[in-house]
Amino acid sequence: MEATVSKASKTTKRSLVLIAVILAMFMGAVEATIVSTAMPAIVADLGGFSLYSWVFSAYLLMNAATVLIYGKLSDIYGRKPMLITGIVLFLIGSFLCGFAGSMEQLIIFRLLQGLGAGAVMPVATTIVGDLYTKEERAKVQGYLASVWGISAVMGPALGGLLVEHVSWRYVFWLNLPLGLLTIAGLIFFLHEKIEKKKPAIDYAGTMLFLVTISSLMYLLVEGGVQFAWLSTPAALLIVVIAVALSLFIWQEQRATEPMMPFQLWKVRSILIANIVSFTTGVILIGVSSFLPTYVQGVMGENATIAGFTLTAMSIGWPLASTLSGRLLLSIGYRQTTIIGGIALIIGSGMFLLMTKESGPLWAAGSSFFTGVGMGLTSTAFIVSIQSSVEWEQRGAATAANMFMRNLGNTVGAALLGGVLNNQLQAYLSSQSEESVQTLSLDSINQLLGDGQSGFSAEVRHLLTEGLAASLHSVYFVVFLFAIVSFAFLLLLKKND
Repeated sequence: MEATVSKASKTTKRSLVLIAVILAMFMGAVEATIVSTAMPAIVADLGGFSLYSWVFSAYLLMNAATVLIYGKLSDIYGRKPMLITGIVLFLIGSFLCGFAGSMEQLIIFRLLQGLGAGAVMPVATTIVGDLYTKEERAKVQGYLASVWGISAVMGPALGGLLVEHVSWRYVFWLNLPLGLLTIAGLIFFLHEKIEKKKPAIDYAGTMLFLVTISSLMYLLVEGGVQFAWLSTPAALLIVVIAVALSLFIWQEQRATEPMMPFQLWKVRSILIANIVSFTTGVILIGVSSFLPTYVQGVMGENATIAGFTLTAMSIGWPLASTLSGRLLLSIGYRQTTIIGGIALIIGSGMFLLMTKESGPLWAAGSSFFTGVGMGLTSTAFIVSIQSSVEWEQRGAATAANMFMRNLGNTVGAALLGGVLNNQLQAYLSSQSEESVQTLSLDSINQLLGDGQSGFSAEVRHLLTEGLAASLHSVYFVVFLFAIVSFAFLLLLKKND
């Protein structure tokens, strides 16, 4: 298989392709932080705080549903056409998001954006696995992770500045020049020699997955808010989820080219890596989606400060990823990931203890430790997985791991959004003051925008306290997932 790679390498300008891959990753990294920074401003402008988590869930749903398909197609048709296709769809979605006139429109355009995003990170990462030898990968993957640091410094800061001085719409349009430059680099400098095979795409598996996850997301976000947990709609959704999930597993076991290649999971290290990628995906979305809301809505800071608290996570991530490449060679895969698991517990524990008086520095410190944990584990997972399979499976194996993290993001956005909505609604319902009786979840729109001056000091205080208590519940769930992640990492064998 290495012969195929080396032949392609003779005509491929490796350093220039690497720059194109870095741009693609930069675009994905900026997207992960800049939208979160802008969300309070988006909600203040468009309204619809009750739909807050759907802005993330819609994007993540399509991302998770397509990442495995792009990985499989990249093994059949090559990395180049699949990555370009994904970037084009991503750019169209980004362009339309900037013109959204309502929260519902934004959610629809985020679906399109997510449809393209499914290709960006896994295929770009796989290209690196193709171009560099096993010995080079740990170093290069760690080096690539520094992209997250650069984008972290620029993304949230730029997002905060755009929100405060121009418009939140530019946080989406920022993707356009980055994507076009990436496409140009791939067209001119990446040349693959692929033996095309007859495609056998698992469309049935994809549809069953979409039904399962979208039903689960709707249940988690709206359960207890739009309908009671013990109600007919909830029961019907649970039945749909159970049936669709059972059919999905059955389909994957019989499909010629399954969407989820379960045979890869028979390797213990890959199995644990994929499970922990799911749990850390929940942690990641819990921090990136809701931290700006806490910093702005509870602590009363501006969008720029909120952006910098997220920056700390994305600085810790690449620093730890670079260190992870070295630790893998010196202390091994198991010890490296366990250190990462400890960092995740520290970071999520600090979020759990965070109060309004803690200030943005505490929030940034919590964010930093979470980034360190993500960097140590994710880099180790990718290097281990790509070293465990042959070229023909590398795209699918890498995509499977990305899929599990994206699935964790998707379920996490829905689960944590549901926790936030439920806790906030329960808090408002428990208040006896007459001035609070007219408030709803969407009253948070004003709290996050310039309209909070319309509230009395008493109402503003109650809303702030309610939001803080609700977000505290969110971070309690995040802490539990950090504990679960660490427990699974302990199951790795010493020789893994």
